[in-house]
Amino acid sequence: MLRVLQNRREGLFCPAGGFFVDPCGHVSRAVITHAHSDHARKGHGSYLCSDNCKPLLKIRLGPKAKIESLPFGKRIKMGDALVSLHPAGHILGSSQVKIEVSGQIWVVSGDYKPQPDLTCEPFEMIKCHGFVTESTFGLPVYRWLPEDTIYAQINDWWVGNAENGIPSLLFAYSLGKAQRVLAGVDPEIGPIFIHHAVSPFLPIYERSGVDLPKVEKVDLDSEQNYSKGLIVVPPAVQDSSWLKRFTYAERAFASGWMAIRGLRRRRNLGKGFVLSDHADWNGLLQVILGTGAETVKITHGNGHALSRYLFGRGIDASLLNQPVSAEVQ
Repeated sequence: MLRVLQNRREGLFCPAGGFFVDPCGHVSRAVITHAHSDHARKGHGSYLCSDNCKPLLKIRLGPKAKIESLPFGKRIKMGDALVSLHPAGHILGSSQVKIEVSGQIWVVSGDYKPQPDLTCEPFEMIKCHGFVTESTFGLPVYRWLPEDTIYAQINDWWVGNAENGIPSLLFAYSLGKAQRVLAGVDPEIGPIFIHHAVSPFLPIYERSGVDLPKVEKVDLDSEQNYSKGLIVVPPAVQDSSWLKRFTYAERAFASGWMAIRGLRRRRNLGKGFVLSDHADWNGLLQVILGTGAETVKITHGNGHALSRYLFGRGIDASLLNQPVSAEVQ
């Protein structure tokens, strides 16, 4: 069979094009699906991403990184491979990588979400022979409600806290989730504060046409009044001394993992809002079956249940474990 992709120690490699997709380690040519740090790593010789991903990637990688970008849908030739990027619906600028070699089409989806989102380009379905899918939430228990329902839940929680003069501290990842929360909440409830890690990404979202409310950066040395405020902070500060300033705040987390109640208790959270930037079980099936792919490789998460389900539908589905040396054909 035609060797379109190989699973190498550094990640997925296209021998016909001489590039890796979302590699780890250090490689000469990297095609990057999006700007989250587990997909966009420092140290590669050159980077290719979507136009909207490029400014986010610059923040992640620093000014010395050699980054080129493409508009969505434009096909270019890399060696003997034709390559194009297509919206993945995960965060702003997130891409699926379509690779065509001698008539065989594979799509490396990165992280993706077919559900609507106020803050990023809508997911694009791509017909292909082979599809590499994530399975972060690849179990039937994960089924998302419409995002408007989740925004209403967040607003109700915030209103209740504000009426009692209690700050509302909401954990949300600094790139993607924080902007999504900001775009969906009601700024009439009270002032909105953000951790400094969220701040650099906001102008990029706004320049891309995303409507965000007025916010203030948290300044622990100032006399800011947080009593009726919503404070959006990354989960990385959850166990840090930074939070000592907010010991009296009500705490919540916006994440798909909040579908599991035990995780809320273990994190000592008053609330958990099930808002995910990844596909749920139904979303995974919708996309995978919609591609028409005959072969599916599953990565990122527990893919055993998804693999068994797809195999039962007559699809050649298997887990893509790393690091190995195996052909993806």
